Amino acid sequence: MNRMLRTALAASALATLAACSSLIGGPKQTPTIYAPDPPLAADPGWPAVQWQLGTTRPSAPRMLDSARIVVSPVPGELQVYKGALWASSAPDMVEAAVLHTLEDSGKLPAVARQGTGIAADYRLVMDIRHFEADYRGGDAPEAVVEVHAQLVHLRDQAVAGSRSFRQARPVAGTAVPLVADAFGQALGAIGHDIAGWVLASGEAHQQAAHPR
Repeated sequence: MNRMLRTALAASALATLAACSSLIGGPKQTPTIYAPDPPLAADPGWPAVQWQLGTTRPSAPRMLDSARIVVSPVPGELQVYKGALWASSAPDMVEAAVLHTLEDSGKLPAVARQGTGIAADYRLVMDIRHFEADYRGGDAPEAVVEVHAQLVHLRDQAVAGSRSFRQARPVAGTAVPLVADAFGQALGAIGHDIAGWVLASGEAHQQAAHPR
């Protein structure tokens, strides 16, 4: 009898534990994947150049170099949106925005990611400093993208240019889809700015090295 009682009590305890675990954890949530589609626009006034460019994957802090969508609810604090992921990490999205803008511009003979085999004259090196939805005390966040870029002349490893770029776009609410849309706008703007700067800086370096 005692053995049967102990067995019944153990089964009851396991059932209670399972019920509590279900209430605490709830059903596993499938995350929503967001893939911003930045508007990429080249400027007809950018210089047409004769040199080739290679890009490297941007560096970024560990929290930004992932699929997580980062939010800063208060200055100095970073969190992530629950149940939401990027389709690509911030470094991959930034590199793609710059690379595709330069490709679409038609202003240089070749541009490609490093390692694809082109004989690049310059290399674009980027470091992502911010890629988060920043509330800054407001009721709705801004999508903030900040990148430091260096253009390196490969023959002599000279720095042809160095500059920081920042774009912030207001979010029309607090919903994650609105946040993703704002990041698309910020990515398009920063891709435009960096692409134009690369062409102007590289051409200025070429002219200084080979004056006519």
